[in-house]
Formats: sequence, structure tokens, C-alpha cells
Amino acid sequence: MTVQRSPHLVSQRAGVRQRRRTTLVPYLYVLPAALFVVVFLIYPMLYTLEQSFTDANGLTAARFVGLSNYFHLFSDANFGTSLRNTLIWVVASVALPVGLAFSMALVLERAPGAGFFKSTLYLPSTLSAAAAGVLFSFVFDPASGVLNVLLGALGFTSLASTEWLFKSPLNTYAMIATYTWQSVGANLMIFLIGLQSLPREPLEAAKIDGAAGLNFTRLITLPLMRPYATIAVLMAAVNGFKVFDLVWVMTQGGPGRSSETLAVTMYREGFIVFHQGASSAIAVLISLIALSFSYFYLRNVLGKEDAS
Repeated sequence: MTVQRSPHLVSQRAGVRQRRRTTLVPYLYVLPAALFVVVFLIYPMLYTLEQSFTDANGLTAARFVGLSNYFHLFSDANFGTSLRNTLIWVVASVALPVGLAFSMALVLERAPGAGFFKSTLYLPSTLSAAAAGVLFSFVFDPASGVLNVLLGALGFTSLASTEWLFKSPLNTYAMIATYTWQSVGANLMIFLIGLQSLPREPLEAAKIDGAAGLNFTRLITLPLMRPYATIAVLMAAVNGFKVFDLVWVMTQGGPGRSSETLAVTMYREGFIVFHQGASSAIAVLISLIALSFSYFYLRNVLGKEDAS
């Protein structure tokens, strides 16, 4: 005996299946990206967090040691030096590349021949930090480096034999100068894009009202450029927290670990002395510091925008 299904019931079930497919299709498009995030971001984060509570060394089975890795770090003088140097890097990474880039953008926005200068200033950003480090290692060479030769030619004989990369904190300042040269171009492009996209009505109205010079920049341009400044400052600060390749190429954290940053200390602990538990603890601390800075910075900036 055959059971005949009503056309209405068949149509209703087909509609349900069609709605399910329509609902699932967007998730299928997102699935590869979600898997990528889980495999290459979330899982490594959780694994690193787990390792930070062990004495893992990559050779023997890891044992749970609780918070001893963190206690050891905060009692280690080298970690204190790395933390201090990292904070110096963060402040300098924001103040110098971002500040110089904004000043240059204001000058180059309408300057004659600005295209040439924009291209010239952006070119260093196409180099990797490691390549910039190699280049400036020759520049700061105490015997035949370009800087000391130039200082000697200009009559500054007392500075012409300075060992820029072998004295602390001079070596940190020299590397920050290299980083500024290499990264100012990318920040310059951010601000130039922002200046070109500003609404013209408030700018022209301010000029009609007599605003000019520094007052125009401070009262009109800066508030309108806040979203672009937020991006530039946040990226610069995060890069300052995780700077590694430039320091490793130019000094390897020396002399005597005096120029190490947290990222260099993390690498040394994990891949040179094989204290992977301590290395993971440093990675967790770097992430927490960077996330905390990002949260409070964005909260402060967005709070001001909402208030205005």
C-alpha cells in the first residue's frame, strides 16, 4: 500500500531544506578562515599559555611548575633590563616615527614636488627590519662607518670614534634611529591618506574665520585626523612591544644583554638556552602588556570621540 504525500507537505519540506541550505552557506564561506584562526592563532596561544606553567625544554617531558617561571622572571635582573628597554622602544616608536610622519605629511600635502619626496621617504619601508639592521650596522661601524667618517670630516673628532652599538644605552638609541628611518614612510602614507580624505567644508570655514598656522593644525586638523592617528599610534606601540629582528641583527641584545628587549629575551630563553617554559611566560607577558595598552588606549580614544 503506497502512501501518497500531499503536494503541500512536499513543498513545505522542500522549503525547510532550502532555508537550511541558505542559512548554512554563509558559514561555509567563513569556515576556512575560522579554521585558520583556530589552528594558527588560538591553539598556539593556548599551547604557549600551558607551557608557561611547565619546565619544558624541548628535550625531556615537561613538568608542571605553576607560577615559578613568572616568579623567576621578575627576580631576574636581565628581565628587568629587557622590560625597561622595551618600554623605551614603545615610547620612541610612537613619538618618533608617528610624530615625524605627521609633521612631514602636513608639509608634503601641498608642497611643490611632493611626489618625489613621498616616494623617497616611503622607500625605506619596503625594506625588512633585518635588512635595515644590516645596512645601519655598517653606518654605525666605529672604524669605517659612514657616521663616524662624516663626523670626523665635520670636525667632531671626539665623536668620530664612538662605538655606537657597543655602549649602553647608546646602542638602543642607535637602533631606534634605524627603526625610525625604516618605519616613518609607512606612517607618512597613513597620514597623507587621512589629510586627502578630510572634509573640505570645515577646513574652508575655519580659514574664513581666520584660523591659520599652528592654531589651525591644533584645533582643526588634529581632531579630524584622530582616527588615522589612532591607527598609527596603535600599530607603532604594538611593533615597539614585539621588536626583535632589528635588535638581533644589530647587537643580538649585547653587549652583556644590555640592549635586549622582551622579544629578544624570549628568543634567547627558548632557542638558545632551551628554557621554553620561561620563554612561553615572557610571550604571555608581552601579549598581556600589549593587549592592556591597546584596550586602555582605544577605550580612551573612543571615549573622547563619543563625548564629542
